[in-house]
Amino acid sequence: MATLVTVAIVEQITAPVTDHGEGPVWSPTWGGLRFVDMLVGDVLTLGDDGEVLRCGVGRVAAFVRPRSNGGYVVATEHAVELADEVAAAPSRSVEIDRTPGVRMNEGTAAPDGSLYVGSTTWGQEPEAGALFRVTPDLEVRKVLERVTISNGLGFSPDGTRAYYVDSGAGRMDVFDVADGAFHDRRPLVTLSRRTGDLDGLAVDVQGTIWVAVYGAGQVHRYSPEGAILEVLDLPVPHVTACALGGPTLTDLFITTSRGGLGADASPAAGAVFMASVDVPGQPVLPFAG
Repeated sequence: MATLVTVAIVEQITAPVTDHGEGPVWSPTWGGLRFVDMLVGDVLTLGDDGEVLRCGVGRVAAFVRPRSNGGYVVATEHAVELADEVAAAPSRSVEIDRTPGVRMNEGTAAPDGSLYVGSTTWGQEPEAGALFRVTPDLEVRKVLERVTISNGLGFSPDGTRAYYVDSGAGRMDVFDVADGAFHDRRPLVTLSRRTGDLDGLAVDVQGTIWVAVYGAGQVHRYSPEGAILEVLDLPVPHVTACALGGPTLTDLFITTSRGGLGADASPAAGAVFMASVDVPGQPVLPFAG
């Protein structure tokens, strides 16, 4: 891969507030940025004053999204939990998968209002995870099997394509989307795991895809055809996910992890970073359930 450089300047905007930060999402319904400390089980909210507020939801907080009728949904170890108000704790639970050793990982809401929830195992055993779809009436269906680390998922601006990362396969795939279902899966981007693991992603209004590369200290930007356009370098190696937000949706928020290294991790590992980009993101899709 050719070395590409972006003119975007990366800024650290929080202290190292997470052990394994993940799933940043910007929503005006809760006033800005939320993200998770996945393996601590906390949902974090970044206030206008820079203060980070935490809400514990269990052993795992895999990702969080707003709900169209208010409140939010958060994926936990074996379920998704529903809160009716943005400042309240979850009050209802929908079980996804209680297979021993399995936990939820990444996911997102879709244009049709459904919620996609991916899984992996604690030991990240090959092809032991899956991708599930939760409908607005809270029915759960498995849509992909034989997944190792179900990770980033996003949709093209017209909703006709879905981009999906299985980090364990070292690949981002693309699907056609019709009638709320995924069709014709094919590889879009392949990256050697010696370079880093493709992780969480965000799709902008031009349909280009920003993807965190865990272990490489980078975020890559790809065209809808899979050509690499930009490489954004961070000062920490374990970059987990990204989201476009801010008042004009041109702030790229990036979460990071300590990578299981504890006190031996990079000093800024676990912080949230931000870069200003030229192309705005799409407004966050809410879960209709």
